[in-house]
Amino acid sequence: MRHPDDHPQPPSTSPGSPASPASGAFAPGAQTRDDRLLSALLTTAFVVLLAGALLRYVLKHGDSDRLPWILGLSVVLAVVQVAGQARPGSRRAGRVRLAVVVACWVVVVLLAPSFAWCAVPLIHTALRLLPTRSAVALVTALATLVVLAELRLADGFDPNHLLLPPVVAALATGVFVYLTREATRRQHLIDDLVRTRRELAATERREGTLAERQRLSREIHDSLAQGLSSQNMLLQAADRQWDTDPEAARTHLRTAASIAAHGLTEARRLVHDLAPADLAEGAGLAQALATLAARESRDGLTVRFHAEGPDTHLPDQAASALLRTAQGALANIREHSGARTAALTLTCLDDTVALDVADDGRGFPAPEPGGTRDPLGDPDPLRGHGLPAIRARLRQLGGTLAIESTPGEGAVLTATIPLTPATPPAP
Repeated sequence: MRHPDDHPQPPSTSPGSPASPASGAFAPGAQTRDDRLLSALLTTAFVVLLAGALLRYVLKHGDSDRLPWILGLSVVLAVVQVAGQARPGSRRAGRVRLAVVVACWVVVVLLAPSFAWCAVPLIHTALRLLPTRSAVALVTALATLVVLAELRLADGFDPNHLLLPPVVAALATGVFVYLTREATRRQHLIDDLVRTRRELAATERREGTLAERQRLSREIHDSLAQGLSSQNMLLQAADRQWDTDPEAARTHLRTAASIAAHGLTEARRLVHDLAPADLAEGAGLAQALATLAARESRDGLTVRFHAEGPDTHLPDQAASALLRTAQGALANIREHSGARTAALTLTCLDDTVALDVADDGRGFPAPEPGGTRDPLGDPDPLRGHGLPAIRARLRQLGGTLAIESTPGEGAVLTATIPLTPATPPAP
């Protein structure tokens, strides 16, 4: 693996966005507090080692003619190193300063071998600023020069002088490279997690938007669309009878106006909270179904309502789903079945509520399980949702839909919703 300087930065934005500028731990303007502390530590260590070596040389070789050169180079080294800490600048500027410091240090070591151990902070600086291969080459050269300087200072052969500098340099390089690679892998993992999190959030938003659109389409179909369909039928009947039977035509118009008023109430309720208007102001499901049956009993169709079981207060979602189911089923009975009577039966048990919608119309062949044919829907695909909308609404609450029908003998639709929490089946 290459040094972070050689790596392109992992993407931190969604695909297709512009690449971010190089950002490493030591890029200009990107240093963290820990990075600055480490830089300060390395600078302090270098200056302290430089001062110690200079003091040792002055104490032992104060009369040497090399002292002015060594003193001047030491000042240059200290000033350049401290200036680099005070104003980090760009990475390229840091490498230029490192080159100046290394060049001055090499000259000082050649003049006075006691300055050799100032290389330790330089090794860390090189590893931080240079690509891995260049840093390893420079560290090897620095360690070699330290070995030569130690051998010059030794009175005799000492294995430690030969082994200690390379071992220290190798340990420093190995630890640094390992930590750098781990940090790179961790950053890649974090970037992948962030990207995955963003993708999941976008997917959830899309799915939520789609689910809300589907829910709104069902609500509009079972309220406004069904009312408009009834109004259309009544107005057509009134138009046909306007000359021959004005009184019947007026009756159709009054009924259409009543349906329009109820549709307006439904529209306002949809705008506010999407609850059926018949369930507003605390009305229970039984009362709402009775109101629906009375309203739909017209034009040759008689709708009766019957409730069985205890008067249980149902959750709002369950009550709304069953009322919408009854509205959709009655609209389809009126438009397609030719029935003269229909019956709504609400059955409340301890853990289940069921609604049966029966009619004595022409019936239809029962759909195959899992089939796509919708016997309750309109043949025009631009009109009602029919059976799929009813089934989808019930499925969201963990409920089921069953249909029994025989051609010529009417049909019975049964919608069942559990009253205990249940996990909706997979679509």
